Amino acid sequence: MAVAIFATVIVTTITTLQRAFSNLDSARNIETAGKILKCEMEKERLMTWAAVSDASYAPAIDPIFSGNPAVAGRFTLARSIATIPNRGGNTIRITLTVFWQNYEGRADSRSFSTYYSNGGLFTYFNSQT
Repeated sequence: MAVAIFATVIVTTITTLQRAFSNLDSARNIETAGKILKCEMEKERLMTWAAVSDASYAPAIDPIFSGNPAVAGRFTLARSIATIPNRGGNTIRITLTVFWQNYEGRADSRSFSTYYSNGGLFTYFNSQT
């Protein structure tokens, strides 16, 4: 009887530890994805209108992240832009998405969207003298 109880405790402990490692990995990946998104969005906020509205621009994960062996090769970054109607072509929505595979091999992603207008932050900083 004691062996059966002990076996049940061990199986339950192993299952609990696997779930804990999975949750820890998910939390780390979500935090890393958020940092990657924030870093790229800050780069894009300071781009010129011509550069930021260029649909062929392909963002790359910053070397600060890609230099980390836990991140390198696991995360990819994608970007899409859409022109906002009724704004004279002067406002776009930028959506950045980070993709990765988690501890269990399941694909996951996080996205961030923002709006950018012609004459936005880049023009403000560069017109100040």
